Amino acid sequence: MTDKMTPFNKLRQIMATLRAPGGCNWDRKQTHKSLLPYLIEETYEVVDAIEKEDTTLLREELGDLLIQIVFHSQIAEEAGQFTVDDSINDICDKLIRRHPHVFGEKKDLNPTEVRDLWEKIKIDSGEKESVINGIPKSAPALVKAFRFGEKAAGVGFDWEKADDVMNKVKEELAEIEIEIKSGDNEKLESEIGDMLFALASLARKKDINPEQALNKTLDKFKKRFNYIEDNVKKSGKPFAEFSLDELEAFWQEAKE
Repeated sequence: MTDKMTPFNKLRQIMATLRAPGGCNWDRKQTHKSLLPYLIEETYEVVDAIEKEDTTLLREELGDLLIQIVFHSQIAEEAGQFTVDDSINDICDKLIRRHPHVFGEKKDLNPTEVRDLWEKIKIDSGEKESVINGIPKSAPALVKAFRFGEKAAGVGFDWEKADDVMNKVKEELAEIEIEIKSGDNEKLESEIGDMLFALASLARKKDINPEQALNKTLDKFKKRFNYIEDNVKKSGKPFAEFSLDELEAFWQEAKE
């Protein structure tokens, strides 16, 4: 290993050494499947760094995510399947193919027009049999709801404005109320799912990421509930001895 190597090639060489005979037994034991939890964890840590707007942490977390990519590529290379260079060349070709307005005939498209163009290219090229087939099955449901709506919108299947979606939300709420009264939990589950999908669509129409919005609300709930817990602990009494009104009073204090 020499100082003249690019940082990326240096990283590749380190990973190859760790995986080689005489390297690290833990690294040599790993497979694509065994590494999945780490890949997911590192991805979420990148998300956390971005949401914290901490560029120092983001720099570190991007490196941690990159090693996962290099790790998977090294395993594939050892099996004679592909190299990380193959992956890089594939994405370079894809970027050029999906940006004909930049690398072909120049067109000044706005972000929405670019997104719609991508969906059209995917279908016309045969890359995707369905507009919405490209969403990972393992993605969080709220993320999929947002992306399904976004991709369908890319081919023209969408509400015209946010007010139209709001009407749909009201419609779904009315149907939820009906099923609560009916006592049919199976139908209620379906209607709640419809409501969540409609809310994801409303968020999309207003340029809000519903997953991020929900996470912010959960963070807010956690801080306020921790305030309640702190006050309960200070009292020396268990939760069971507090009335709901007393706990609600702590909640209102936390909001203030």
